[in-house]
Amino acid sequence: MPEGDAVLRTARSLDRGLAGQLLTRTDFRVPQLATADLSGGTVLGTVTRGKHLLTRIDHRTGAWTLHTHLKMEGSWRVLEAGRRWPKPGFQARVVLRTERTEAVGFLLGIVELVPRDQEERLVAHLGPDILADDWDPGTALERLRSQPDRLLFEALRDQTNLAGIGTIYAAETCFIAGISPLRTVADADDRLPRILQRARDLMQADWSRSRQMWVYGRRACRRCGGTVTVARVGPPGKERPAYYCANCQA
Repeated sequence: MPEGDAVLRTARSLDRGLAGQLLTRTDFRVPQLATADLSGGTVLGTVTRGKHLLTRIDHRTGAWTLHTHLKMEGSWRVLEAGRRWPKPGFQARVVLRTERTEAVGFLLGIVELVPRDQEERLVAHLGPDILADDWDPGTALERLRSQPDRLLFEALRDQTNLAGIGTIYAAETCFIAGISPLRTVADADDRLPRILQRARDLMQADWSRSRQMWVYGRRACRRCGGTVTVARVGPPGKERPAYYCANCQA
């Protein structure tokens, strides 16, 4: 599943292609929205809350928010109008077209259209967004510390504690902090503020695109050369790989 920084890049791409533009065509290819039509509406912009995308559209029928989530396989592509799609048409879930651009959402895990005044309920369950300008580390710390016996890897990835961190940044942040992702939140208590700040710094720097990973996806630790261990963490059927170096994160 994309991390919060990748979702933020997606929002910026949608803004470059759609913000301020008049929609000449909309196509919502999900059963619950089969009859929805926002053509003639104006796209105000797209914002993120963690891994959720909120595209705001003003239309003669009202102020609307299109809520989408990429989940594991989804993506948005912004193309020149009339350009051939990079993926098969049957994978498209949303099409938003203007005179010059076309944004196509493929294999989106969530597609919802709600009145703007109901937008907040879609994301009310989320913790503070680690990439937001108004990032609230105090609330995130409070929520993490309320689960002292939980594995650090799970707690950091729980979007109700803080929104945006996924498998990659949970692993890489724990490595940089020198602590195993299999330790508990209580074990890391004195380091939690630094862990959150490091995660925010990495994500703001687009680390997953611009740098080699220390342990994530690797067989050998990039620092010491030791074997990287991969533990499966999470409830049955929803396990995620927690990469770590037993030497550097003893």
